[in-house]
Amino acid sequence: MPDLIVAGGGMAGLVAAAQAREDGAEVVVYEKGDRTGGSMLLSSGVVWRHRDFADFRRDCPGGMPELQRLVHNSLDGDIAWLEGLGAEVVERSTGNPLTTGVRFATRSLTDVLTRHAGDVRLREPLLALPPGIPVVLATGGFQADRGLVRRYVTPNADEVRLRATPWSTGDGLRLGIEAGAATTDGLDEFYGRNMPAPPARVRESDFVELAQLYAHVASVRNADGETYRTRTWSEIDVVQWTARQPGARAYYEVTESRLGETVRGRTVGAMIDGAERAGGLVRREDGTVTVEVVAGITTTLGGLKVDTAAQVAPGVFAAGSDVGGIATGGYSSGLATALVLGRVAARSALGNR
Repeated sequence: MPDLIVAGGGMAGLVAAAQAREDGAEVVVYEKGDRTGGSMLLSSGVVWRHRDFADFRRDCPGGMPELQRLVHNSLDGDIAWLEGLGAEVVERSTGNPLTTGVRFATRSLTDVLTRHAGDVRLREPLLALPPGIPVVLATGGFQADRGLVRRYVTPNADEVRLRATPWSTGDGLRLGIEAGAATTDGLDEFYGRNMPAPPARVRESDFVELAQLYAHVASVRNADGETYRTRTWSEIDVVQWTARQPGARAYYEVTESRLGETVRGRTVGAMIDGAERAGGLVRREDGTVTVEVVAGITTTLGGLKVDTAAQVAPGVFAAGSDVGGIATGGYSSGLATALVLGRVAARSALGNR
């Protein structure tokens, strides 16, 4: 009989399993999908925090300060732990002066964590909580369940593009609630990016490259001509707004004079060219370029309510995107939350044996 069961083989689950095994425990990881790594494998691999905690609070004002402080204070040491396991660092910068962190090679990070996680059982979701064994829920949120997205996030759930794996369908949320867990505010919030709208073809490998990240230099409107001005550097507000517009669509209009501006290492023109190559709807006329975009949902931000020991109910712990209350009202690194709370959940679960 294992000492710990982990539901989910994405970053949070693998971190929890690796930490538990490092502490001498026997662990079984149940992964619903046909591979490990979850949506982390499809991401840019940047694990970051705000340089100043005050900026974290300002960007995510609805979050629980004690959880935010835990992530902020623990992350640097946890990144060093990942490096010590052998994960490959690609870049020691985030490209944003407000934040600090590193970019990992996601394939290397997945392989290293999988190796350290031990017994990972693919295509085997955890369907019920086992009696007498502590469990870490790390199933990645509920963005891939259209019904839950429709219930909590937007009535346009069928139009929103899934910018993540298809396996994060709220299993952790369901199991936690069944165990008596509470949920957080912000169940209607999500992290994502506006993407080229159909008929554009977007593969998993295109999720980062085809993100349209220039709303702050564009005129943004919906199909009815209503306009929106983004308020955040992360542009998370504009993608959430887009998801609730007709067809979950919006239109970015950019003057040609701004195509050379750089956003996180890419020019606006390059992002638009990428949308055009993918078959997106791009119109160039009268000195402007207009791109039709659709909201892409990467992960939900609301979820199970945890304490600073990552506990949601007796014997039940949670990490990663199954947890809410950290990025509420804004945007912070999901990979940072997965890393910090994955380690905390494992240690807490084993301490409660």
